[in-house]
Amino acid sequence: MNGARIRPAVAALAAYTPGEQPREPDVVKLNTNENPYPPSPAVAEAIRRFDAELLRRYPDPNGDRLRERIAEIHRCRPENVICANGSDEALVWCARAFGARGDPIGWFDPSYSLYPVLAAAEERPAAPVPLGPNFEWAMPADYRAPLFFLTHPNAPTGRAYPRARIEEFCRRNPGVVVVDEAYADFARENAADLALAFPNVVVTRTLSKSFSLAGLRFGYALGPADLIGALFKLKDSYNVDRLTQEIALAALSDLDHLRANVARIVATREAAARRLTGLGFAVTPSEANFLWVKPPAALPARTLFERLRAERIFIRYFPGPRTGEHVRITVGTDAQMDRLLAAVERLL
Repeated sequence: MNGARIRPAVAALAAYTPGEQPREPDVVKLNTNENPYPPSPAVAEAIRRFDAELLRRYPDPNGDRLRERIAEIHRCRPENVICANGSDEALVWCARAFGARGDPIGWFDPSYSLYPVLAAAEERPAAPVPLGPNFEWAMPADYRAPLFFLTHPNAPTGRAYPRARIEEFCRRNPGVVVVDEAYADFARENAADLALAFPNVVVTRTLSKSFSLAGLRFGYALGPADLIGALFKLKDSYNVDRLTQEIALAALSDLDHLRANVARIVATREAAARRLTGLGFAVTPSEANFLWVKPPAALPARTLFERLRAERIFIRYFPGPRTGEHVRITVGTDAQMDRLLAAVERLL
């Protein structure tokens, strides 16, 4: 009886599976691309100053102070910005706003596993573009889609693509291109300016990774005023709460802390990549805060994942024909990476 009340597309949906969240305090947690370092001290100060009495009132429905700050950072106007409850919320809006029911949605394969869920929930065909054997971008010349999620740097591979290549695709593709830049701060190039230069480009960002605020849930989207205006029609009335707005504003006002944090993680990423290569791993070049690696044949990916987990070191394993020979390792502190690499050496 209950099944008759559920929309068939939802009943058949294979839901997004988030990374495991162990509760034990002594776990080395390198499985969900969280930042291993604390956020800006300005965040703690914003929390300390926050007046709890204000929670009896609704927040600013549009987060105008945040939009002004984000517009200042990206040198655009507030009407080019919308605030979201994590960048995932903005991706949901895009799947609903751009293209009609029955129009395909594209993305890389492999890429962020939320995209197939969004397409299925909107009852839209999937039009994935297989990446090359080394996860390089191999877009067919005649490819067209009313909506394409272009993840840059890509996940779970960490590969970045030349900005000129992204610009060429945005120019050639008549549909909306959503450049999902959750990891852009760790990369050498980004595409934020394309969202302000092209009529069909939206860029999404999050404070979860580089700003160390995965537990906060704040993101935003940039784009032409008409596309951003369409997203405003779909958002919840008060989608970003008062406390989140205050904390996000504090974090976005301390970009020096962000840059220092990113530089530290990038240095650790490169050092870990060199050590894993020396141990016989095939390491995909990464411009994110994680490494996508193929272990030596003597230690298959699933086995490595399970044995490390038994040692209370959590990494991410994605079963499947394109991903099953690899594991994804979040870049942790130097001490966490040393513990991981010491365990890998023992297992080999």
